[in-house]
Amino acid sequence: MSPSFLFPQTQSTVLPDPSTYFSPNLLSSPFPTNSFFQNFVIPNGTQPEYFHPYHIQASNSSLSASYPFLFFTAAVLYQVFVPDLTISASQTTSYGQNRVISSYSDLGVTLDIPSSNLRFFLVRGSPFITASVTKPTSLSIKTVHTILSLSSYDGNTKFIIQLNNTQTWLIYTSSPIYLNHVPSEVTSKPFSGIIRIAALPDSNPSNVATLDKFSSCYPVSGDATLGKPFRLEYKWQKKRSGDLLMLAHPLHAKLLSRDCNVTVLHDFKYRSVDGDLVGVVGDSWVLETDPIPVTWHSKKGISKESFGEIVSALYKDVKGLNSSAITTNSSYFYGKLVGRAARLALIAEEVSYYKVIPKIRKFLKETIEPWLDGTFKGNGFLYERKWRGLVTEQGSTDSTADFGFGIYNDHHFHLGYFLYGIAVLAKIDPAWGKKFKPQAYSLATDFMNLGQRYNSDYPRLRCFDLYKLHSWASGLTEFEDGRNQESTSEAVNAYYAAALMGLAYGDSRLVDTGSTLLALEIRATQTWWHVKAEDNLYEEEFAKDNRIVGILWANKRDSKLWWATAECRECRLSIQVLPLLPVTETLFSDTVYTKELVEWTLPSLKNKTNVEGWKGFTYALQGIYDKSTALKQIRRLTGFDDGNSFSNLLWWIHSR
Repeated sequence: MSPSFLFPQTQSTVLPDPSTYFSPNLLSSPFPTNSFFQNFVIPNGTQPEYFHPYHIQASNSSLSASYPFLFFTAAVLYQVFVPDLTISASQTTSYGQNRVISSYSDLGVTLDIPSSNLRFFLVRGSPFITASVTKPTSLSIKTVHTILSLSSYDGNTKFIIQLNNTQTWLIYTSSPIYLNHVPSEVTSKPFSGIIRIAALPDSNPSNVATLDKFSSCYPVSGDATLGKPFRLEYKWQKKRSGDLLMLAHPLHAKLLSRDCNVTVLHDFKYRSVDGDLVGVVGDSWVLETDPIPVTWHSKKGISKESFGEIVSALYKDVKGLNSSAITTNSSYFYGKLVGRAARLALIAEEVSYYKVIPKIRKFLKETIEPWLDGTFKGNGFLYERKWRGLVTEQGSTDSTADFGFGIYNDHHFHLGYFLYGIAVLAKIDPAWGKKFKPQAYSLATDFMNLGQRYNSDYPRLRCFDLYKLHSWASGLTEFEDGRNQESTSEAVNAYYAAALMGLAYGDSRLVDTGSTLLALEIRATQTWWHVKAEDNLYEEEFAKDNRIVGILWANKRDSKLWWATAECRECRLSIQVLPLLPVTETLFSDTVYTKELVEWTLPSLKNKTNVEGWKGFTYALQGIYDKSTALKQIRRLTGFDDGNSFSNLLWWIHSR
């Protein structure tokens, strides 16, 4: 991606200082803002993060680990952090030294606790919590439970701790260690070397043999490489002899390629809010997903006899475009208007109604250009150097403005709408596209950067989580349940729009990256947001009452939205559908599920006014399996969501 353009620089007054918890060697690079360890680097943060299968809480002197139990109601499913074990030095030194992130990778983070001489290699999906005790130190392992027994094996290099909460934990060390215990604490004589701690899943004795077998080899970091399109490769850096045992979540298990040399241990499982995690032996994995063709227009096209109705709607919708009548200066709502107009241009191409395209082109230029050249009144994109990335003018002084864009919330949502408009405008007006290419790439690189080799102004893949295989929307806010994302369809739009921009600019690498992230985001959405009772992924009570997740958190599945209650089923459906695009067909390719979702939603629309926008998305999905009923309903609508239009709904129904 072209690194040549930076938006004007600003000093944000609302961003925290990242230098508190990153080691000095990392301070010259951009920092992750939406990552799996974000709670660890928010100043004065105390909240835990989820590392599959453990919930980990860090302090300046200790690390606490929880193998969490799942709790559920009809409305919410969540994991609760309980400090099952807390590891520190018996007596901490050099008081006042912060814990510090000394390195991080796609799949792990190294956390140093200098006051206890501990360095933790926290690698996602490791059944072991691994620490290096850097110099001879007497260790303390405390619990909030009661220790029923502590047994030693293998010349004091293996121990089994039984707690009164039904849990059993194993401790392995690289050389003999001498442990004693009182009811809620284990202490050691001075020890240096590697210590590994694992919860025994289901307290099943056969799992002890598995943990024994793989207790030597440990991962220190893990990289995820986007090589060929629709393919992701994991490679862990490991130490000590033997084979590496890691855990795969349900989507990993579906995507593991036959090409990779791994052994799946189907009976070795840990519970998780994301479904069972199964053991996989091997230090590199290949994940492959079905290719998703990124196209400008509908896949099947529209029959000529439907052109007339769409053309008359287009005539009215295009006639109503007026950039000077726009009252919002919010980057999100403005972006939606840009995306809506760009849809009209592509629909016009599909139904050969070319004469409206010049007016749409004029509107797109008038709405997009001021955001790219800095002339937009009351807001605009700026670059800040603290964490390194884009903020809005309003967001640079107000953490709540633009839905928190200034503290790195929702970047892919807002920028995705702008990229969609830019891609379409660059397609229909290549000279304009060429002129504004540096600014366009600056927007895309904010959340699509592949790494420091490509661009050193932005972090690697700001929003996309290469272990969970979907994006996180929340940025620099400390949350008890970790990162979260509400709208999957707006995340899908972001990667789809980036791929379309690649098509417009003839940039095959951007097409490949965008398409691959798009395909993974869709698979993750279908796995974790689309609730199908037959998947047995979620508890029966939650699965029975919910057809779609509202907000998905690292540690929780919630039925409510940020802006609506769980009872507003049409709100929940709509926020996981909008914006309506050709790729929506792939997102909702499971017709049986789509019908269940619509039938679950329809009763919620009865006798309601002011829900025309949400009705539009509900009927759009109904059109996947019952075109004639949906078309009748859409023709009766008296209003549309601000990012949608009558033309777009008719285009959708007639292209089923």
